[in-house]
Order: sequence, then C-alpha cells, then structure tokens
Amino acid sequence: MIKIKNYEVIKAFGKRVRDLRTSQNLSQEELANLADVPLSQIGRIERGEVNPTLSTIFTLCLALNVDSKKIIEF
Repeated sequence: MIKIKNYEVIKAFGKRVRDLRTSQNLSQEELANLADVPLSQIGRIERGEVNPTLSTIFTLCLALNVDSKKIIEF
C-alpha cells in the first residue's frame, strides 16, 4: 500500500469517479480528453493510487458535469 494520509478516502474518491464515469458511458480515455488530464492519471485516480489536487478535482467535475458536492459523496 502506498503511503498517503487518509488512504481510504482516496480509494473511495477514485471509486466515485469511476462510478460517475461509467454511469455516463465514458471510457477513461474520453474522460481524460474532456478533463485535459493524462489518461494514466485517470487510471491512478480511479485505483486510489494518487491524491488528486483541487484543480484536478475541479476539472473532473466539469468534465463529468457534476457539482463538486456530488463527486465527494461516498
């Protein structure tokens, strides 16, 4: 396991991003293009391997067309 504070929160956030993405029938590549985030970063976020910045979270919200409150509901 990687050493990140609040690891379970990071994992839950990644699962939430994946759930929102798949509910919109988007591939990781499509989300990466919409959010202008590297494809590899989307995978790492969804697997809970990285702690995304506020800026990245914001761009994911825009790309997924969800309110910031909705992306952290878990």
